[in-house]
Amino acid sequence: MRHFLVRAIGSSVVLLPVLVFTQAPAGDQVSARAKQLHDRAIVVDSHDDTTQRLVFEKDFNLAARHKNGNIDIPRMREGGLDALFFSIWVPSDVTGPPAVKRALDQIDAVREAVRTNPKDLVLATTAADVRKAAAEHRIAALMGMEGGHMIDDDLRLLRVYAALGVRYMTLTHFKNNNWADASTDQAAHNGLTAFGKDVVREMNRLGVVVDISHVSDKTFYDALEVSKAPVMASHSSVRAIANHPRNMTDDMMRALARNGGVMMINYHAAFLSEEFRVASEKRSGNVVEAMAAMSKKCGGNEACTTLEGERIDHEAMAKGELPKVTWDKIVEHIDHAVKVAGADHVGLGSDFDGATMPLGMEDASKLPKLTDALLKKGYSDTDIQKILGGNILRVMEAVEKVKSEK
Repeated sequence: MRHFLVRAIGSSVVLLPVLVFTQAPAGDQVSARAKQLHDRAIVVDSHDDTTQRLVFEKDFNLAARHKNGNIDIPRMREGGLDALFFSIWVPSDVTGPPAVKRALDQIDAVREAVRTNPKDLVLATTAADVRKAAAEHRIAALMGMEGGHMIDDDLRLLRVYAALGVRYMTLTHFKNNNWADASTDQAAHNGLTAFGKDVVREMNRLGVVVDISHVSDKTFYDALEVSKAPVMASHSSVRAIANHPRNMTDDMMRALARNGGVMMINYHAAFLSEEFRVASEKRSGNVVEAMAAMSKKCGGNEACTTLEGERIDHEAMAKGELPKVTWDKIVEHIDHAVKVAGADHVGLGSDFDGATMPLGMEDASKLPKLTDALLKKGYSDTDIQKILGGNILRVMEAVEKVKSEK
């Protein structure tokens, strides 16, 4: 909890013993009640790709305000973001020792960002760490591994990553690995293989959250059957609204709720809007093809891949070449997920710096708008605090409890 951290959208962070807000930019105003509630909450984002900038942009300074991208410390402060899971991501077609090296490079980059910004950041590996960081007015930096191919089919590497601070692992990325099927690839294993089930069991033992974003529907149900701890979807949205295989069906959401897990809503325009998804795929191919083409254009610089992709998509929206997707679509997905799974099982997993953000949610400073919108829809303060961060902290605590019992 922050008791006197002052922030206003579009202004610098100021620490004062009283609450003071400056005028927000037009269109970004939120009510005083929403500002106060947002400030009381512990706001957690379960998926962010700024790690790529830390690795590929040698002059990128997380502490400085940037005109591009979605995340830096000043804008996190303005948006009241208390905890962020930095994604450790390597493309699915990079495997074996090269994937392991790139994963370790990214883990080191996150840890270095924390070391060099001690007044603003603290490395967190437990829910208690996150709560303590918020009480100290620092941002908790956590890590999630996006793609099981980075363990190189070796449970020893999974244990190494856990020891270095990784606290969730997405079982697949866009393509299948040797032990699990992905949602955007042709099924090869009918879900999880026997080794894949061993991976889930070892994650339970280590206290690493099982993340089912990116996996096929069959892999999802296999993971639920095997896991003794709640699982999460770190960055997925609602398939009933946008029919993308990366999104979750209503039945999947209900099953996730029965498991005690949490679904973290992704802000990517193609996962929010069916109209945008269809138009985007006609224009650039499916998400795998579009990313491959952009990666080639950027010469393998993965930070460039996502930043350039977002820039091109926003230009296309401005020109009318792609349908406009606005930030209130995030609220629509949250609302649907709450109606299906319940307010205890929904959270925020932006995909900042890794996707095309909807208009009006250009960066982390805009997050209070979500609190304001949920209040206007009649959500209780308690349920909003759960969605903003309480639910993912509950899941982390449940996973930690299962670990302690192993």
